[in-house]
Amino acid sequence: MPTTLQFAIFCHALAFLLPRFAFTSKIIDEWGNNTIKEVVHHPLGWIKLGRPTPDHLIALQIGLPQHNFPKLEKRLYEVSDPKHSDYGQHLSRQEVEALVSPHPRSLSAVSRWLKSFNVEDQDITYSPAKDWIKVTLPVQTVEEMLDTTYHVWEHVASGDKLVRTTSYKIPAQLEAHVDVIQPTTTFGGLQSRRSTIFAVDDAPRVSSEESTQIVADVASNITVDASCNHTITIPCLLKLYNADRYVPSHNLNNSIAVAGYLEEFANLMDLQSFYAEQRPEALNSSFTFISVAGGLNDQTSWKAGSESNLDVQFAFGISYPIPATFYSTAGRPPFLADAKTTINTNEPYGDWLDFVLKQDNLPLTISTSYGDDEQTVPESYARRICAQFAQLGARGVSLLFSSGDTGVGDGVWNPHSTSTCISNDGKNTTKFLPSFPASVTAVGGTSYIPEVAVSTWYSGGGFSDYFERPPYQDEVVSKYLSSLPNGTYQGLYNPKGRAYPDVSAQSDNFRSFQFGRPHMIGGTSAATPVVAGIVAMLNDARLGAGLSPLGFLNPMIYSRGAAGFNDITVGHNSGCLTSGFNATEGWDPVTGFGTPNFEKLKDIVTSF
Repeated sequence: MPTTLQFAIFCHALAFLLPRFAFTSKIIDEWGNNTIKEVVHHPLGWIKLGRPTPDHLIALQIGLPQHNFPKLEKRLYEVSDPKHSDYGQHLSRQEVEALVSPHPRSLSAVSRWLKSFNVEDQDITYSPAKDWIKVTLPVQTVEEMLDTTYHVWEHVASGDKLVRTTSYKIPAQLEAHVDVIQPTTTFGGLQSRRSTIFAVDDAPRVSSEESTQIVADVASNITVDASCNHTITIPCLLKLYNADRYVPSHNLNNSIAVAGYLEEFANLMDLQSFYAEQRPEALNSSFTFISVAGGLNDQTSWKAGSESNLDVQFAFGISYPIPATFYSTAGRPPFLADAKTTINTNEPYGDWLDFVLKQDNLPLTISTSYGDDEQTVPESYARRICAQFAQLGARGVSLLFSSGDTGVGDGVWNPHSTSTCISNDGKNTTKFLPSFPASVTAVGGTSYIPEVAVSTWYSGGGFSDYFERPPYQDEVVSKYLSSLPNGTYQGLYNPKGRAYPDVSAQSDNFRSFQFGRPHMIGGTSAATPVVAGIVAMLNDARLGAGLSPLGFLNPMIYSRGAAGFNDITVGHNSGCLTSGFNATEGWDPVTGFGTPNFEKLKDIVTSF
């Protein structure tokens, strides 16, 4: 990524400023006055560098209202609730698209608006349901359309650069026909949910003072090798989660996938080294690679990604021989402010969703170990992304996201430290920072055997500020909140928000291969592919019994499925100069319902 930027000089800017006023006047005559669509405050952690050149291209995405989305949401819950007669009757791509397509009046209005800026039909592309309109335009034109000014912004910590604005307007007549327009106010990026990584030549050995077996779960009488308290491997996880006696089939109707971002490449040689050591029956097997929006597949050994290697090795190792796919989505393109052909959107969730929603055949289980603070994503855009997740759930896909590694906010508990848990609304108030996206199925972290909430860092958990608590959570979340002393963290979190995580898994001391050598790595990015692998095996059991795939997991987890998890009652998730929430009996915002017991879950999910 370039370290310097070239900006338009003042006289160049002045040259296009005057005709712009005349053009804008013409548009106002036709459409009436503009109204503010969205405003964000100066984004924390970003600095304004200057103006892009007028011909810098922006790939503008316009989200139109999905006027039948409530019907889709209703169907999603019906096909995902084991108590409903329509459980498992997932929708086709065409059925989903029919429910999210915009009203013809919205399409017509936005099309006329674009044409008033000389945008012709051949310049426009549509999503399959036509609920997203895409058009690539010079920033000068976009500024005229949205009555705004773009700047180049730099993220201080990462050095990433974006072309963004902090507010934009649209004609009042379009207010009912446009949900969101991006890239405008979105400053959130993806962060790998990886806590630590350090190189080792050999996994720690069990000392002579230790017994060779330790009790993992008294209730089920499961024991594991004592070495699992130092090093987590595939055999440890299969034994710990009571899945070591199950042999999945190579059912071509089943599938599992990992979504990769940020130029993270899953290295095939490292995968073979991993399989040779931990899953020898999988040796010489691989996965299907799919490029999204120009995502690369660089197999140069030194470019192997620790995140992608971790994800594919454990997700595909646990679920072998279930057919596997790795998506590589471009998301951090190089940026030159004076390069006309450079397009910098950096919204890879949207790119990935646009791609997969066009496919007739989708992986049944998808693991994603990336996310960011919820407040860095404008609420309007966050809701549209989650509406697309809902489309996948309605089609029978189980989506799993890591809950994050920083507890209730920044992972800081020492009152003598400085907290970074600051609101991004201009008020700079201290608050917990929920994760995005944790509104699908969120996976927290545990460690040690018997398991406790991870303590070398802190399992992300808490309550959304954007999304209200869904009905399936009411009973268990209300019970947890009522157990808190009155006034606990009052004002720091939204007790009515969607609570997370939902479940957990081991998330520290994972032995993964990178650069041809074993490494130790941890984070909820490790826990998420583990749970995804277990879910893929549960789908294998259901498909083998002639049943449908699980699809959206949460309504099942919060009802019949809760009995299939090992309850974790020790630990907490510090952050924002507090000790965070406590793990306790039943659901909690640290480990959710706990860790999976495969045999129990298999019996549960094959009973309905």
